Amino acid sequence: MDKTHLSIRMDDRLHDKFRYVAGAEGRSMSGQILYLIQKCIREFEKEHGPIPEDELK
Repeated sequence: MDKTHLSIRMDDRLHDKFRYVAGAEGRSMSGQILYLIQKCIREFEKEHGPIPEDELK
């Protein structure tokens, strides 16, 4: 599986709170971001149906 890098900017307070939440849920910050992205996609597809592969990229 190919992987793509994602970089985001956030203020220090948000960063520290996010790190706290990720740790409380037993995930790294990267793991928490991936979990939230996957959850978002699952919820979208549950409401709207599967995202067509031919519409990606």
